[in-house]
Amino acid sequence: MKKGILLALLVSLVIAAFLSPFASPSPDGLERVAEDKGFIHLSEGKEVVKSPMPDYVMPGVENETVAGSLAGVAGTLITFAVMYGIGKIYIRKSNRVGGR
Repeated sequence: MKKGILLALLVSLVIAAFLSPFASPSPDGLERVAEDKGFIHLSEGKEVVKSPMPDYVMPGVENETVAGSLAGVAGTLITFAVMYGIGKIYIRKSNRVGGR
């Protein structure tokens, strides 16, 4: 893995760890509209997929600030791993087709 990619990952992890606790507790746009229009109750208790980190906090961690930071770091690592894997597959396929 190149130094630049590792540095970008490190910076992203630091940002996720230290800025996650400052995320707004206010509802997002869709949730806010559902509240304003009075149909938020229709979504309660009907999870399509069970979230591993509900409400952007790491389950089982008592301190909410630490739980938020850990969730930010975990989300960053998961996103990085998925996108890195997709990039590797794409590069491998383009090299096989005669790209580079």
